[in-house]
Amino acid sequence: MRRLFYSAESIMFSTIISTEQLAQHLNDPNWVVIDCRFTLTETEAGRVAYAQGHIPGACYAHLDEDLSGTKTGSNGRHPLPDVQAFAQKLGAWGVHNQSQVVVYDDSFGAIAVRLWWMLRWMGHDSVALLDGGLPKWRREKKPFTAELPMVAPTKFTAHARPDMLADTDVVLEAAHQPSNLIIDARAEMRFIGEIEPLDPVAGHIPGAKNLPFDDNLDLDGTLLSAEELREQYLEFLDGHKPEQVIHMCGSGVTACHNLLAMEIAGLKSGKLYAGSWSEWIADSSHPVAKGY
Repeated sequence: MRRLFYSAESIMFSTIISTEQLAQHLNDPNWVVIDCRFTLTETEAGRVAYAQGHIPGACYAHLDEDLSGTKTGSNGRHPLPDVQAFAQKLGAWGVHNQSQVVVYDDSFGAIAVRLWWMLRWMGHDSVALLDGGLPKWRREKKPFTAELPMVAPTKFTAHARPDMLADTDVVLEAAHQPSNLIIDARAEMRFIGEIEPLDPVAGHIPGAKNLPFDDNLDLDGTLLSAEELREQYLEFLDGHKPEQVIHMCGSGVTACHNLLAMEIAGLKSGKLYAGSWSEWIADSSHPVAKGY
């Protein structure tokens, strides 16, 4: 796993972290743990589950309320929040610019990766996904509590990286350029337009290729090794340069799983189309493809 070295005494994690490594740092004041459990079809389920029990010291981040901005009807289901407003929220969770942040959920990282990517977008690289998430933590009978954390608010200074984003105009252009590659992380049946449980239009952006985020996972729910991910993505890229990839999904959430996987694989992972399919179809002039 990739690590950032700040000094001989301090090692910071920037992609994934094991349950054993997190357990050793539960009482470290420079570490902040954030629970991102969320269900798209039952939006309060994650908050209810958090109240019933969570990793000690963890704060709760709600996908709709904390990790998304205001919806306009044309910017997708989970638009990014305002940079400064989100910086204040991070500070309220106790995150400062030297914090090690660990994010987790109970759905193979599908939701928590959004916060992993957002922190990097805010200029904060020392953030890692808990590999195996809460299910692995619970299987190993590691500490679990319903006690709410006492958080000392702090200040987080954003250093936003707009170059990590692709907007709709960039995606439109990329769809007609063979040197670019649009990777859609949604399930295959949604990609080909057979089903669409969340958005009013089924299908995909013409020219996009489908790589469901759960292809990044091993049978036990942890991520594949760096070597396995590198082999998988190099074959999938088929000669495209990693930095020319645009990642998308339904609303800019699970796409971050593929961004994380490429980062673990040592491949510069391109840009996120944050509005993704739900933003694309808000404009009826945008082309829609079905099938393979």
